[in-house]
Amino acid sequence: MTRALIADDEPHLAQYLKQQLSQLWPELEIVAVAKNGVEAAEQIAALQPDLAFLDIQMPGLTGLEVAQGIEGKTRVVFVTAYDDYAVEAFEAAALDYLLKPLKTERLARCLERLRAVQQADRQDQGLAEVLQRLIPRSTEASPPRLRFIRAASGDLMHQVPVEEVLFFHADDKYTVVKTATAEHLIRTPIVDLASQLDPEQFWQVHRSTLINLAHLAGTRRDEQSRLFLRIKGHAQELPVSRAYVHLFKAM
Repeated sequence: MTRALIADDEPHLAQYLKQQLSQLWPELEIVAVAKNGVEAAEQIAALQPDLAFLDIQMPGLTGLEVAQGIEGKTRVVFVTAYDDYAVEAFEAAALDYLLKPLKTERLARCLERLRAVQQADRQDQGLAEVLQRLIPRSTEASPPRLRFIRAASGDLMHQVPVEEVLFFHADDKYTVVKTATAEHLIRTPIVDLASQLDPEQFWQVHRSTLINLAHLAGTRRDEQSRLFLRIKGHAQELPVSRAYVHLFKAM
C-alpha cells in the first residue's frame, strides 16, 4: 500500500485534500497530517512515507525547506496558493505542483502521474535486483583503481597519492585536487575520476564534488535542514546536494 503525508498549516485545507485523496485513490494510506514545516520534517523522517503533499508557506520550515531536508525515498508534491514558487519547487525535485484552491480534475491528473512514477520505480528496482544477482557471475576483472593523481605545474609533474586528497571539485574547465597542503588542477572530469577511484573511499556528494571519506571530520545541518560536510585540513564546509544526502543517513 502506498503511504502519504499531508502538511498544511490550515487544517480545513488539509482535511479537504485528505478527503479528495480518499475518493480519488482509496488505496492510499494517509499516515500523518502535519500542521507546520517542523512537524512535517519530523514525521517524514520517522514514518518514511512514499509521498508528501507539502504546503509551501508554513511556519517553522517552508515546504521547500522540508523537501530539501528529506533523506529517504519520500517523493514530494507541493500544494500552494502561489504560482511564483514553481521553478523552486521543481528544482527541489517535486513530482508535481498543485495550486489552491484544488480542482478535482487537476488532482486526478496528478495522482495518475504519481502512480506512473511508482510503477517506474518498481520496475527500476526489479531491474537493479536482477543486475545485482548477475554481478557475482561476471568473470571480467575489475579495472585497477587510481593510486596517484598526476598534476602538471609548469615543467613539474606532481605525483599526488590519492590517500592525501581531501576532495576533488569541478571548477569550469578543470578539476581541483585539494590536499591539506596544496591545490592542483587537472583536466579529468569528476565523472571519470569517480569511475577510477575506490567507491568505498571516495563518495560523490554533489555533481561537482567528490570527497575522500578518510578525511571527513563531521556533518552539520543548517536551519533549513541542508547538509554540510566538514573536512579535516580544510576550513570551509562542503555542501551536499539533496540527491546524495541519503548516503549520510547512517552516520
